[in-house]
Amino acid sequence: MSQLKQFYLETVVPQLMETFKYRNVMQVPKLEKVTLNMGLGEAIHNIKILDSAVEELQAIAGQRPVITRARRSIATFKLRTGMPIGCMVTLRQDRMYDFLNKLVNIALPRVRDFRGLSGKAMDGCGNYSLGVKEQLIFPEIDYDKIDKIKGLNVSIVTTAKTDEEGRELLRLLGMPFRN
Repeated sequence: MSQLKQFYLETVVPQLMETFKYRNVMQVPKLEKVTLNMGLGEAIHNIKILDSAVEELQAIAGQRPVITRARRSIATFKLRTGMPIGCMVTLRQDRMYDFLNKLVNIALPRVRDFRGLSGKAMDGCGNYSLGVKEQLIFPEIDYDKIDKIKGLNVSIVTTAKTDEEGRELLRLLGMPFRN
């Protein structure tokens, strides 16, 4: 069992039950999935960027990403339906907990001038999204092999009904929110 999952079951669940006065353990919000997305507009002109992005995202997530393709044509961007424009990976269960542990304890402290995450990035249903400007904060990425700095989006989906419940769940799991 993942270390963060064990922490969730032993520590976070009782605290959430006490805070929100849940009657049943099944009412307590939990993590459902974590989605990593890397959008690459330059892949239209240079397909090699997409190959390096897939390798980097695979190293970060520990799971092979799926190449995303354009849904419709946009003439001003010289984009046609079906052209590869990014990659994404969905993490569940143990890989999700391992990634979240790595994000909170290793990657986010390596961000330059880091003062905490905004607590306002909730979507109204208890889910949280954050953007990482450079992939170099993850220890798996070798600085010498990077051809271009790329950002990625991290979406954390929970079973919480409200933003307050979702924010409290993530805070108890170690997410460093700004005050």
